[in-house]
Amino acid sequence: MQTGVPLSMSSITIRNLDPAIKERLRVRAAARGLSMEAEARRILQSALSGSARPTGRNLYDRIRTRFAPLGGVSLELPPREPTRDPPRFD
Repeated sequence: MQTGVPLSMSSITIRNLDPAIKERLRVRAAARGLSMEAEARRILQSALSGSARPTGRNLYDRIRTRFAPLGGVSLELPPREPTRDPPRFD
């Protein structure tokens, strides 16, 4: 049962964060008038909201959508050979 209100808040610690990334987060948070923690929370919520992930499309469709603007590739397929008879174990 989800009520939209979290039952408890969780916390995480991020180790080995590149100092340049931390600085970019600090600047981005300051530009929005937020703390680094609030900005990191907002980024995570946005990235993991589920709306960014395409639904109902198979892998072929997602690959085609990504690479179609590049012009595609035309491959020559070799002719199929007849199938072999399965081995006999008698």
